[in-house]
Amino acid sequence: MRILALLLMLLPTLALSQGAATLVADNVTLNGQDQLIASGNIEVLYEGNRLRASRIIYDQTTDQLTIEGPIVLQAADGTLLTADQASLDPQLENGVLQGARLVLDQQLQVAANQLDRRNGRYSQLYRTVASSCAVCGNRPPIWSIRAERVIHDQTEQQLYFENATFLIRDVPVAWIPRMRLPDPNLERATGLLIPEQANTTQLGTGIKVPYFITLGDHRDITVTPYLSPETRTLELIYRQAFVNGTFRAEGAVSDDTLEDENRSYIFAEGTFRLSGDYQLSFDIEAVSDRAYLLDYGYSGKDRLDSAIGLLRVTDSTLTQVNLTYYQTLRDDEDNSSLPPIVADLSYETRTRPTFGGTLTLGASLDAAYRYSDTNGDAGRDVTRAGARAVWQQDRLLGYGIVGEWQTGVRADIYDVQDDTAFEDTNLRIVPHVGVTLRWPWAMTTDTGTSHLIEPTVLIAGSDQFGDIPPNEDSTRSEFDQANLFSISRFAGEDAVETGGQVAAGVTWTRTGSAGTISTLTFGRVSRTEDNADFTRSSGLANNQSDWVVVGQLQIPDGFAFDARTLFDDNLEPTRAASLIRWQNETVSLSAAYIWQAKDAAENRPDTVSEWTLDAAFELSQAWSLSLDARYDVAADRPVRGGIGLEWRNECVTIDVSASRRYTSSTTVDPTTSFGLSGSISGFSAGRSGGRPAARCTN
Repeated sequence: MRILALLLMLLPTLALSQGAATLVADNVTLNGQDQLIASGNIEVLYEGNRLRASRIIYDQTTDQLTIEGPIVLQAADGTLLTADQASLDPQLENGVLQGARLVLDQQLQVAANQLDRRNGRYSQLYRTVASSCAVCGNRPPIWSIRAERVIHDQTEQQLYFENATFLIRDVPVAWIPRMRLPDPNLERATGLLIPEQANTTQLGTGIKVPYFITLGDHRDITVTPYLSPETRTLELIYRQAFVNGTFRAEGAVSDDTLEDENRSYIFAEGTFRLSGDYQLSFDIEAVSDRAYLLDYGYSGKDRLDSAIGLLRVTDSTLTQVNLTYYQTLRDDEDNSSLPPIVADLSYETRTRPTFGGTLTLGASLDAAYRYSDTNGDAGRDVTRAGARAVWQQDRLLGYGIVGEWQTGVRADIYDVQDDTAFEDTNLRIVPHVGVTLRWPWAMTTDTGTSHLIEPTVLIAGSDQFGDIPPNEDSTRSEFDQANLFSISRFAGEDAVETGGQVAAGVTWTRTGSAGTISTLTFGRVSRTEDNADFTRSSGLANNQSDWVVVGQLQIPDGFAFDARTLFDDNLEPTRAASLIRWQNETVSLSAAYIWQAKDAAENRPDTVSEWTLDAAFELSQAWSLSLDARYDVAADRPVRGGIGLEWRNECVTIDVSASRRYTSSTTVDPTTSFGLSGSISGFSAGRSGGRPAARCTN
C-alpha cells in the first residue's frame, strides 16, 4: 500500500525553507529517531521540482538525503537530471550525484562521471561529454564536446567548458582550453553567432563572423566583420525596444578594390506611440554610391526613401503628416529632378448628418521641391492646398437593387515655380455627382454550391473650373476591378476625370460545398471626354476604356490562381498579370507573370514580359530545397536565379546556396554568389532542433 507522508514533520530544516516537500512511496519506515527510509516508486515534490528514485534515506543528524537510482530529477524550468546515485540536502540544492546526465530544454545532453550541485545555482560536471545528437547503439554522435569540467550556471544560463575538445564522429577536430556557451533556455546572450562563408565573383571568397552584444534587456548590437581578398567590411545592426516603440538600424562600411573611396550605407527605422493616439514613424535610407547595395547583396532597391510621418486614426477622423526625401540609384535619373523632397499633410473627418447619409470633409497640403532651377519639368516646384466635401448615401430599392448616391466638390490652389508653362498661381474647382446601382442575384444548388452574380452600373459626371495645374502625382494609373466604379481613377490629387461617364461590369462568385471559391469580373468605362493625363497603356486613354477582366480561384488544399488582363475591342492586350500559388506541408510554390506594352509616356521604351518563380520543397525529413528565378522574356535573358539546399537533423543544420544576378546597368556588374553556413543545435546561439531525431537502424 502506498503511503503519503509530509517530510515537513521530520525535516525541520526543510520547514524553515520556502515550502514543504511531499514524499510519495510504496514503503516508508523509521529507523530509530534519526532516519527515515523510503523505497519503491518514490516521488518527491518540492517547489515545482520532481524527484524519482528507487530508495531514499534521510538522516536527520546530518540533514542529508542518500538516494539510490535510477534517479530522475525534473526541475521547474524543464531541466532534466538523471543519475545512478546521489547525496543531497533536503532542498535538492547541494550535493553530489554519480553517473549523472543533464538534459537542457530537451535538446542538449551533458553526461558526467560526477556532478556537484552548489547553492541550487551551480552544477559542476567532471569528465563530461556534451551533445544534442541522437546516439544509436555504439555508434558515436555526429558531434560532441568532451571536457575535463563543465560548470552550468542556472541563474545566468551559461555553460563554461574547461579543457574542451570538439569531435565529429569521435574524431578530434579542435581543442579549446576554455569556452563559454549559452544553454538552450537562454534567449539572448553576448557571444559569437554562426559564421558564414561568402563567395562572389566580385569580392572573392570571404567569411563573415557575427558577434552579438547585449546592452541590457532592451538593447543589443551585432557586429560582423567581413573579410575577403577584395574587401574589408564591418557590418552593424543595432536594435532597441522602448516602452512606446522600437528602433532598428543597420549599416556597413567597406574598403574594397571595386571603388577608390570607402563605401557605406545605412538603413534605420523606428515606430513610436505618442499621446493623443498619434503614431510617429520614420526611416532613413542612404548609400555612398549607386552600386554598393547590389555589389554586397544588401538590397535590390533602385530608389531610396527617407521619411518621417505622423499618423492618427480614430473612429471618425484620419490625420497624416509625411515628409520624404528620395535618392535615385538608376542610371537614367537625376536626383535633383525626381523631385527629391515631397511633403504632404491631410485631415479627413466623417459625420452622419441629420438628413441622412455620410458626409466626408477633408483638407490637404502637399509640396514637391527640386534642387534644379531649370525651367520645366526638371526644375519645377509645386505647392498645393486643397479642401473637399463628399456626401454619400446607400438605399435599398425595389427588386433587391442597391443604390448609392454621391455628390461632392473639391477646390485646390497651386503655387508653381520654375515652369513658365504654368501661371504662378492656379485655382481649380471640381464638382461631381454620381449614382451606383448594384443588383445581386444569389442561388444555392442542392449540392450546397452557391452562386452570386452582381451586375453593377455607375453613372457619373464631373467638371473642372479654373486653371489646369501641373500633374506631379498622377502620372501613372492602374485600371482594375478596384477602381472600375470610381468617379476618378487617378492615383493622386493633381489630375481629375471630367465629363460624363458610365461604368458597367458584372462579378460572378461561386462558392463550392467543399470550400472552393472562384470569382470572375469584367467591365469597362465609357466617357464623353478624353483625358490626356492617362497614358496609352493605362487602358483609360480613349473615350471607351479597355475591357478589364479579372479571375480568381482558391482551393482549400492550398492552391490559388489570380489573373488580370486589359484588352481593347480588337482583343489586343494592353496589360496582363497572373499569379499562381500552391502550398501544403511539403511544397510551397509561387509563380508570377507580367506583360506590359511599351509606352514612352511611362518611360517604358520596350515591351515588358517577365516571369518570376519562388519555390520550396521538403524532400525528406532532413533535406529541403529552395529555388528562385526571374526571367525577362521580352529581352530573352535571365535577370536572377538562385538555389538553396539545406540538410538538417536534431543536432546539425547545413545550408548551401548559390545565386546569379544579371544586370544591364552601366554602374552594376553581374555577379555570382555562393554561400555556406552550418550550425549545431543545443545552444541558444544556434537554431533549436526542429527536426525529429534520426531513426536508429540495425
